[in-house]
Amino acid sequence: MAGIEFDGRVAVVTGAGGGLGRSHALLLASRGAKVVVNDLGGARDGTGTDASMADQVVAEIEAAGGEAVANHDGVHTWEGGAAIVQSALDTFGRVDIVINNAGILRDVSFAKLAQDQLDAVVQVHLLGAFHVTRAAWNTMKEQGYGRVICTTSGSGLYGNFGQSNYSAAKLGLVGLTRTLAIEGAKYGITANAIAPVAKSRMTEDIMPAELLDRLEPEYVSPLVAYLTSEACTDTGRIFSVGGGYIARVALLEGDGATFDTVPTPEDVADAWSQITEVGPGSRELTQGVMEQTAKITQALGIELG
Repeated sequence: MAGIEFDGRVAVVTGAGGGLGRSHALLLASRGAKVVVNDLGGARDGTGTDASMADQVVAEIEAAGGEAVANHDGVHTWEGGAAIVQSALDTFGRVDIVINNAGILRDVSFAKLAQDQLDAVVQVHLLGAFHVTRAAWNTMKEQGYGRVICTTSGSGLYGNFGQSNYSAAKLGLVGLTRTLAIEGAKYGITANAIAPVAKSRMTEDIMPAELLDRLEPEYVSPLVAYLTSEACTDTGRIFSVGGGYIARVALLEGDGATFDTVPTPEDVADAWSQITEVGPGSRELTQGVMEQTAKITQALGIELG
């Protein structure tokens, strides 16, 4: 196919001061996009600020001949989301691409979960995507073009111990993505979600070194670039991606069972195998984020010690 370029396009990438966001920003800029590099510069748990993170990525883009501007607002408020998008409009005059990547972790078992640990994670991951995308939405509608990426997670899709707050927020992003895809269709706006497995400050101390060596963020960004290009019109989809592995993830519903009258609990029990079947010869679905990672590890032929 013809080369995928972004000349004339403006991209907003949140959490772009490092890891996946930095990789997305650098790749899009190298292909001609003008980029708003957003990062509050906080720690992994969302505390603190450091403007130098976004500034450094902008410097990298400019040194390579690209165009970018830094933004240091937080995604966790409506005002922050609006300010991030306004940076694109003030500097470059438009916004074509929104990549919702900003995230924090406050892992804790559900039995010990406190309100601030829930609120902070939901505000950044789920509400943050609402805030930034909503600020850009009407501009995209008026342009008749837009591309939105939400960053979900295997934890959201499949669950993970100690991440009830994170998992709930991440699966919420799938619902947001699919609704944006429906509402954006007639305006030339697509929305897709990625569930990346990648080396970052979020994962560097929880994955084996031999796996992390293959999970550089640069393996994820090409999928993001394709999904945000004019060449791709797929929308409302979810993709698992990492280390050179890319697979579509689908929500499945089987044929189920039908009852002519209100069923008793015993009727439900008797039909249980039919109710839970999702297709002829179907196998058990992925069970947990560790199994998602194991599938990627197996696909890449990596032997873990």
